[in-house]
This record gives sequence, structure tokens and C-alpha cells, in this order.
Amino acid sequence: MSLLCRSAFFFTKNSNVLSILGKTQTARVCLAAPRVSPWLRLMQRFNSQKRQFSTGLAGYQSIRHFSGTPKLAQATIAPAKLAVESKAKGSSPVVSHKITAYWLICTSGLIFGIVVVGGLTRLTESGLSITEWKPVTGAIPPLNQEEWEAEFAKYKDSPEFKQLNSHITLDEFKFIFSMEWGHRLLGRAIGMFFVLPAVYFWATGKFSPHVTRRVVGLTGLLGLQGAIGWWMVKSGLDEDELAERNSKPTVSQYRLTTHLGAAFLMYLGVLWTAFEILNENKWISQMKTNPQKVTQMLATLNSPALNSIRRLGLGLLALTFVTAMSGGMVAGLDAGLIYPTFPHMGDDWVPSGSELMSPVFSRKEDHSDLWWRNLLENPTTVQLVHRILATTTFFAILGAHMSLIKKKAVIPKQAQKNFHTVMGLVSLQVALGISTLIYLVPIPLAAAHQAGALALLTGTLAFVASVKRPRPQTVNYISAMMKKQLLK
Repeated sequence: MSLLCRSAFFFTKNSNVLSILGKTQTARVCLAAPRVSPWLRLMQRFNSQKRQFSTGLAGYQSIRHFSGTPKLAQATIAPAKLAVESKAKGSSPVVSHKITAYWLICTSGLIFGIVVVGGLTRLTESGLSITEWKPVTGAIPPLNQEEWEAEFAKYKDSPEFKQLNSHITLDEFKFIFSMEWGHRLLGRAIGMFFVLPAVYFWATGKFSPHVTRRVVGLTGLLGLQGAIGWWMVKSGLDEDELAERNSKPTVSQYRLTTHLGAAFLMYLGVLWTAFEILNENKWISQMKTNPQKVTQMLATLNSPALNSIRRLGLGLLALTFVTAMSGGMVAGLDAGLIYPTFPHMGDDWVPSGSELMSPVFSRKEDHSDLWWRNLLENPTTVQLVHRILATTTFFAILGAHMSLIKKKAVIPKQAQKNFHTVMGLVSLQVALGISTLIYLVPIPLAAAHQAGALALLTGTLAFVASVKRPRPQTVNYISAMMKKQLLK
């Protein structure tokens, strides 16, 4: 009886617990009389065993009012051992193992690295040096003089060699070939590093169901990224396509940006999943030492006061991503090499309208495609768009930073620290962008600017993850742990 009273006091008098449970969709807290009939107990036990057999997951069972009982009620939660014991029963865990988060963080580090290497490959104009796509055998580079000469002969048939690099020697070719080969090899290594451990973690039951689905989707995106990479390279090798674009031998800016965007999405998806797993494991670990802190944190994250802040974070994340993609368009068109001044573009703040909307870029006689082709293919207009988006991103983050300082009472401390970091990263990124422009895109600064875009996205994603509403399944699992500790 004392245990029952103890449990009843905790779940009816603890405002944080009631707040969490009331705002969680799958949780159902119901009122019941202090006494429960034997028949109702038997039905509860039967329903609990039935759910354990069918799903192995925890749930909350509604308790009906019993006629003739006092009006004074208590919050009663159905047996929750299922959530705690689901892993022991051989079913998927509610929360993924912490080691999977570390694996995902390492994967995101590799993706960050390949984005930087890809930027260096583009800046050194090495991307078209390998004219074939061999996903398996291409991992082996030329091993002797004869093989090197064979690869060089293939390159001599490419438009890039004929129009731009007919003067290069075999030794110079070896450098650009090694850059592209290293980029592709790193991509293969990331595939192995991601897929093989994923299969192991799935087979050993270390993934929760929702993480399993997410990893499957990310695996598909990883495979698609390889195909997008070759699709991009092919655009710079096809003479007919180059003639249609009226372009020198270079990859299409559309395909380059698609390749960059897929890499960024893969990075964000992997890191988001890692942040989620780490946060959930942190709460579970703290439940053993400081359950009150966990209940307060979950109550804060479930507070309606954070709704606007969550939307703000997602909006800033989307704006930062779009700005980075516009940077990909600038890189694809070498638009950073024109108007190397800031804040002016030449002698004026903005170039003339005839230059921004030049009919030269229209391919239709009625010029119906004039506006969008200039927005996406005119280097002057593309640079202006990137400047506008970058300036908008900076001031949006600055304004959000000032606003969040005023609302710090309702924001978790970790979220506050994360956004201070975002403010520092966006300031650094602006400085790198301006420096890259006025110094005519030197390779070190340009590579640092590209890395800075990914770092800014990382900081923004960390902020969004720190104000994310907890998953209902996680709240149920933690509530089950509370109940188990109280009944010991």
C-alpha cells in the first residue's frame, strides 16, 4: 500500500511529469479510484501480456472509473515493464545504442572531409581527368608507366584536353588524376564505413525502428550520390552538351549544385540522427542519478513557448542551406571571379538591369526564359543572388540571436550555447566570403569558405536538435523507468 501511495504521489503531485505526459500524443494518463477490483486487475494483466506478445513495446493503459468509488482520484499508469524489458526480449530497442551515435558522428566527419576534398578537386580543375566510371575496378590507380600512358591517352580525347589543357605533360596529368582518384576513393571508403557497420548494428539489435528506417534512406541517398557524381562529370565530357550550353569544358552548374546538395543532405541526415540518439541516451543515463533534472528538461522541451523558437531554427537552417546551394551555382559558373569588390559590384551597388537580365542567355526566340536563365546562368546575376542570400542569412541570424537573448529564460542552456556558436560561425563565414571574393578566389580561402558553409549548417542543426520536442516513444520509455525506480 505504501508503494502505491508513493507512486500515486509522484505521478499526481509532480507537475513536470503531468505536463510531459499531457503533451505526449501516445501517452494516456487517466484517473482511477484508489481501489481496483480483482476483475479489472485480471483484465489489465491480460492486456499487458497481449501487447508484450504482439509488439514488445510499452504503452499506457486507460483505467476506467469504477462506480461507487470516491471522487478523489490518482493518476495511474499501466504496467510499463515492457518498454524496459523490450531489448531483453529480443525486440528492437526504443532508444538506439549510444555507439551508433558515435559511428554516425564519425561518418559525418568523413562526409565533411569529402566535401572539402571535392571543393579542392574543383578548384584545381581536376574533376574531368578520369573519363570513365568504374565503381569497383576504378579503385585501383595506374600502377606502372604503361597504365599511366593509357589513362593519359583517354584524357587526350576529352574536350578539356583539346580546348584547355593540350599543353600539360604526363607528370601534370598525374597530379590532377590523383586528386580526382582520391576524391572517388574517399567516396568508396565512406560507403564501406557506413554500410558495413549499419548491417552489424541492425543484426545485433542496436537500432531502434525509426533509426533503422532512417539509415535505410540514408544508404539509398549515399548510393544515389555516386551516380549523381558521375552524371555531373559526364556533363563536362559530352561535346554535344557543351555545345548546347555554349560552354567551355566544365561541368554543369546545375549538376554540380545537385551533387553538393546531396552531400549536404546526407551530412545533415547523419548528424541529426546522431544528435537525437545522444540526447536520448543522455536523458536515460541521467535518470539513474538525477531524475528530477530529466523531468524538468523534458517539460521544458515540451513547452509551447518553444514552438516559435523551433520554427525559427528550422527557418534559419533552410535559409542557410539555400545560401550554400547558391554558392554552388557561383562555383559552377566561376562567378566569383567577376566583380571582386565588396560591398559594391564595380562602381555601383548593383550592376545595370541590362547586364543582370541579358538576352544573351535566353535560348527562346520570344525570350520567355530570359528571367530564370539569367538568375541561374548569368554569372553576374548569380553572384548578386548569392550576395543577397548571404547578407539576408547574416542579418536573420543576428536578429534571431538578439531575440533569443531576451527569451533565454525559456530556452535550454545548451541551446543558448549552440546559438552563440552559430553567431560566431556566421560572422566567420561572412569574413571568409568577402576575403575569397576580393582576393580572386585563392584555393585555400575558397576551400575554407566552402567548409565554413558546412560548419554553419552544423551549428544551426545542433541548435535545432537542442530544442527538438522529445519523441513520444522516448517519453514513454523514460516514464517506465521512473515507475520501475519508484516500485523498487
